[in-house]
Amino acid sequence: MRFVLLAFVLFVVAQLVRANEFVPDQSGLIVLTYHNVRDDVSLQDDRDPDATSTDHLIAHFDWLKANGYHVVSLDQVIKARQGGTPLPTHAVLLTFDDGLESFYTRVYPLLRAYDYPAVAALVGSWMDMPAGQKMPYNGGPCTRDCFLTWDQVSEMQHSGLVEFASHTWDLHTGIPANPQGNQLPAVVSLQYDKRTASYESNAAYVARLHQDLHHSADEIERATGHRPRAIVWPYGAYNQIAVQVAASEGMSVSFSLDDAVPVSPDDHTLPRLLVSGNISANRLAWLICHHTHIDPVRAVQVDLDYVYDADPVQQEKNLSHLLDRIKRMHPSEVWLQAYADPKGDGVAEAVYFPNRHLPMRADLYSRVAWQLRTRAQVRVYAWMPVLAFRFPDAPNLPSLAGEPKPGGDHYRLAPWDPRVRQWVGDVYEDLAMHGDMAGLLFSDDAYIRDTDQLGPWSNKSPAQRTAALIDFTHELTARVRRWRPSVKTARNIYARTIIDPKSEAWFAQSLPAFLAGYDITAVMAMPQLDKHDDTESWYRTLVARVAATDPHALDGTLFELATRDWRTGQAITNEDIDARFRLLQIEGARHLGYYPDDFIQDHPQLEAVRPAISIADYPYPER
Repeated sequence: MRFVLLAFVLFVVAQLVRANEFVPDQSGLIVLTYHNVRDDVSLQDDRDPDATSTDHLIAHFDWLKANGYHVVSLDQVIKARQGGTPLPTHAVLLTFDDGLESFYTRVYPLLRAYDYPAVAALVGSWMDMPAGQKMPYNGGPCTRDCFLTWDQVSEMQHSGLVEFASHTWDLHTGIPANPQGNQLPAVVSLQYDKRTASYESNAAYVARLHQDLHHSADEIERATGHRPRAIVWPYGAYNQIAVQVAASEGMSVSFSLDDAVPVSPDDHTLPRLLVSGNISANRLAWLICHHTHIDPVRAVQVDLDYVYDADPVQQEKNLSHLLDRIKRMHPSEVWLQAYADPKGDGVAEAVYFPNRHLPMRADLYSRVAWQLRTRAQVRVYAWMPVLAFRFPDAPNLPSLAGEPKPGGDHYRLAPWDPRVRQWVGDVYEDLAMHGDMAGLLFSDDAYIRDTDQLGPWSNKSPAQRTAALIDFTHELTARVRRWRPSVKTARNIYARTIIDPKSEAWFAQSLPAFLAGYDITAVMAMPQLDKHDDTESWYRTLVARVAATDPHALDGTLFELATRDWRTGQAITNEDIDARFRLLQIEGARHLGYYPDDFIQDHPQLEAVRPAISIADYPYPER
């Protein structure tokens, strides 16, 4: 009986803990995004993955009302931002994208019944489509009848419940954005012209945005009597340039698709939670309330040098090998080399994207990153050096230690020099301008020795040098975020600085500083780099030191294993790699990765590494 009572108490405690995990933050704003609403949405494998059934939408509205959520209007959000009446607790903003006909026939009657305001985003060119013309839309063909009419828009505007936003006039599409013809989101991509083998200029890009958004705003104003105050970015893709253009057209609020819950109504661009898969009200509740959940990261670091080949046919075969392997492996992220390093010395003398200062070995990063994102469904981080650059047009830029000895340090430019900061920043911004990315990985060349030629940094303490180098990477991130505002950051750190913190003087690296400065700190869990034996005790010590740094340190730390012994050049066996992954997980590591991935030679072997590195459910699919 005592055992039964104890079990019951433990059960109740567990339920209370679980309930506390599901208490939502009341201070923010939750923005929900819907698309088509139909009566006949299939429970499985519907042709439109973003469609919601009418009965599920009713259940969502009922759940919001029953659980104390307050559906607010865009006008309330804007006034709260301007210092007016604060938003109520549990504030929710409803948005409906693409201007579909179902918004009038199914959603609008429900808004009136519940007295819920909403924002509807209109794509002008779709609504202006000539009779008889067809376009593909989420798995099927659509004619003009799929979308709202301007008369319906006018009617709903007068109800006071619906505010109309621009979803652009004709930018909800892909445009050719690299020599291989990949179609990337039109709002954030420079168009590639195959006839001239050139990219659209920045000035032409800005003019294209201005023309489209002005046209869209004019149309909405003619139908509603009001210019739109919000822009909803197609595919959630935007950049700071586009935001500025929209603001110049009167759209002071913009919406992305970043699945953030909740958000600050003061943010200029508001992330939204995409409601897809015809989820139930219970699942919606989980998504809203479980926002503090941290998903484990499984990262594969890939050399783009392995994909590149002077023969275009062979290069495409190499890319197919990579895509097939990553799709079957199903990690959460690929950290993709964006610079060329055929010598293997970690120094960027050429890159795989158009830029101002370095030779372009091939215009390849954009294609591979986009294929990985769309075909393998992984987040792609662009992997770049921080200091290890050789600029042929600026050979006299100051370095930290001159030419390295064989097998020694990287060749590294001096980060205290303003010309170095400008040129490296230019390259980073050019990468962001021409390539899609979810994040940046700052490579292992970002260190400073106390024996380096430190110039004006010579009077800094080791901790100050650490902070100064972090500031430089933040400066590079800011250059990237002009084009990719949501980009995350990861940075490599040497294990020695964690096991022996006094070695900060030899690296200008510190785990506490990195945890505060980056989204992910990627520990190079590679004892060979520090001339240590590859023993279980070494890995246990490493994880324990990370865990002791901060109560949440393991949430922000990824342990990256080597698949090749850097001392001998030999491949590490699949059995040893698997054993190390298991050991790290047993010791409490949450985020795992490895480098390098030799997808041509299948090392590590897919079936050996997949249990540790895949985020897929068991059993793994064959394809």
